[in-house]
Amino acid sequence: MSTDLFSLAGRTALVTGGSRGIGKMIAAGYIAAGAKVYISSRKADACDATAKELGPNCVSLPQDVSTVAGCKALAEAYARREPALDILVNNAGAAWLAEFDAFPENGWDKVMTLNVKSPFFLTQALHGALKAAASAERPAKVINVASIDGIRPNAQETYSYQASKAGLIHLTRRMAAQLIADQICVSGIAPGAFASDMNIVARDQSEMVARRIPARRIGRDDDMAGVAIYLASRAGDYVVGVTIAVDGGVAFADIGPV
Repeated sequence: MSTDLFSLAGRTALVTGGSRGIGKMIAAGYIAAGAKVYISSRKADACDATAKELGPNCVSLPQDVSTVAGCKALAEAYARREPALDILVNNAGAAWLAEFDAFPENGWDKVMTLNVKSPFFLTQALHGALKAAASAERPAKVINVASIDGIRPNAQETYSYQASKAGLIHLTRRMAAQLIADQICVSGIAPGAFASDMNIVARDQSEMVARRIPARRIGRDDDMAGVAIYLASRAGDYVVGVTIAVDGGVAFADIGPV
């Protein structure tokens, strides 16, 4: 067995939503595994600050990817720096909470656009760069960050978020079936409770949240980095179309009420 099974040495990665939360956890893990990581986020100051914090192997590429034009602009900015892309992590996302009778159209459109449309069109824009890196011996990787809310319903009234993450999981399967012909492996991660600005309940009330998780704790940074490194490295080269739940057992081990 290769001693480099989980190494990312010599590889480049682009992580959207990489300035904070799960994206930052993944970026830090990739850097520790030897990759050069480009992080992108809508807020340039936050993106620059995180890149500085993570060190010289982290490069800030601020960009709003909520439009097709933004996805193309990010791909062009990356292409000015690198001829090929080994790993794309589609992590940028949004959520919206509102009661059923008051749920607004903009709360539907914003979330569905960023969580489903943008991963597709950013991958499309970077298809050439991914193909340039890919080979039978070392496939390129696209990793879509979904949520366990796309696997089982959440009691919160986040209608568009839950629908978007279920859609992203299925989109991952469909993209995987197409792109494997180009030696590009598409897979997904479905996080459960991790402390972040997206999940402020897990961040601010971790002990209360942990009581509802079979593993009796919320996720740690290394939990997220570990699965992302697995999928991006040689270890994950035969994983195609699968979305892995990283949630302490909520989606598949918990048999309690939804």
